[in-house]
Amino acid sequence: MRFTRYVVDGSPQWGVQQDDTVVPLTGLREDVSISQFGNPGFHRVVTEGLDAANDRAIPLNNVTRLAPIARPGKIVCVGLNYHDHADEQDEDVPERPLLFGKAPTAVTNPGDPIVHPSGIKEVDYEVELGVVIGKTAKDVDAANAREYVAGYTAVNDVSARDAQFEDEQFLRGKSYDTFAPMGPTLVPDAFFEPNAVDISCRVNGETRQESNTEQFIFDVDELIEYISAAMTLRPGDVISTGTPGGVGIFREPPELLEPGDVVDIEIDGIGTLTNPVVAQQSQN
Repeated sequence: MRFTRYVVDGSPQWGVQQDDTVVPLTGLREDVSISQFGNPGFHRVVTEGLDAANDRAIPLNNVTRLAPIARPGKIVCVGLNYHDHADEQDEDVPERPLLFGKAPTAVTNPGDPIVHPSGIKEVDYEVELGVVIGKTAKDVDAANAREYVAGYTAVNDVSARDAQFEDEQFLRGKSYDTFAPMGPTLVPDAFFEPNAVDISCRVNGETRQESNTEQFIFDVDELIEYISAAMTLRPGDVISTGTPGGVGIFREPPELLEPGDVVDIEIDGIGTLTNPVVAQQSQN
């Protein structure tokens, strides 16, 4: 079951994506909150009502997709969390998760542009599996971690490498506006296995990254345990779980994003998140 957030006739709402259509949740459930997506009772209500609501299905081409979470309370990112990414950097496997933050204002929608800042030369792509928290989590044990997940989505952890390397830390380089495309669907944990899923990135149709989350150094359960020991996770928070090998900056020669490029982030079972790259417009 894949949920999608979208706009039709100017009103944001949730629906269930079925092939190339969306069945609105309006009428099946009047009250939809992020905490419900991890609730088996909610899944049953939606499943039982889908057949009766098929006559209200809307073609995907007729809706404007939105990021599942418009403004997360926080985005917690994980660095160097794939074995193949560590290999391409010739880095040792970390003993514990390497965490950094990304500003919530970086989130942008499927199909909307990634804005290449005028003062930045090295803009990079990073396909990542996003974990959306569904209920408050503090000091969670890994064995119970999935109980706190609303669902999973795709995140493009766009990075300004020159800012990142100049600052010798991550926040500015990761947080330019539009540097966190997210979507196109949210898939509840009950319908998804996050620790064994194919993941890829294409730029202008050329595959740049291709891996599987079996390459995780720290899996989703371990990450929730580790992060929730340090900070309280609240509904709508997003954990971006790291990227596999193949990022642009470490290719020989580097292959970075330029205005006019189109980036496709694909995660099996979630779908393809597509965003064009455009130049920042001068402010006069």
